Amino acid sequence: MTDQESAFAQARRLVSSRFPHALGAVLGGSAAQGCATSASDLDVAVLLPDPDTSRREVIRHEGRPVELFVNALADVPKFFAWDRARRRGTVLFIYDQGLPLLDPHGDLSRTRAEARAALAAGPPPLTPAEWEQGRYGLTCLMDDLVDAPPACRYEQLSLADFTLREAAHLLTAHHNAWAGTGKWLPRRLLSADPVRGKALLDGHQAVAEHGGPAPLAAAVEQVLDLVGGPLREGYAHRWPM
Repeated sequence: MTDQESAFAQARRLVSSRFPHALGAVLGGSAAQGCATSASDLDVAVLLPDPDTSRREVIRHEGRPVELFVNALADVPKFFAWDRARRRGTVLFIYDQGLPLLDPHGDLSRTRAEARAALAAGPPPLTPAEWEQGRYGLTCLMDDLVDAPPACRYEQLSLADFTLREAAHLLTAHHNAWAGTGKWLPRRLLSADPVRGKALLDGHQAVAEHGGPAPLAAAVEQVLDLVGGPLREGYAHRWPM
């Protein structure tokens, strides 16, 4: 039995024992794509008929950590709208790309179609104020990264991390593509823009390995040029009231 088959069997046993009345369930994440390691958790989305059951929960099943994404069927449209608004579409991707575990009445198939339509529409566009805030924030981070003394490695590494994250945010938004965090940041970034995304990742790696900020700063300049250029003087932002 392959690792993927083992994970699938574990997930099915979990759903049948813990959610006997489930209307549908799907295994997502690395386990569904066949690239999980022995330490990887299982991402399982479950549809339930009962109201007030929607939640995100982490449990352990048969010695393996499991992250559950539980939704009452009636809550799915509202939850998908929230997931899309975050621009990451975490659960949308689980339903779209995951392996079906259970679908007794076709509810899972319909939910997967809804997820697929939401993903095809892409994340919501940034507002003009969000674009300006993003350009200004990334410009400041780039300037601070270039100015950081090589001896201040803690500051340099922290700035490189935040610079990569904010540049990825703007670059994926420019392409109307989905963003990601953690291990999904480089995956989504390379999917959205293989050339500029790789330049950002290579630049970040150069800071980590050699302490040289120039490649990352040059990659950030390319991203900023796509979205209106660096923004310094002239930026204004109203305080929230």
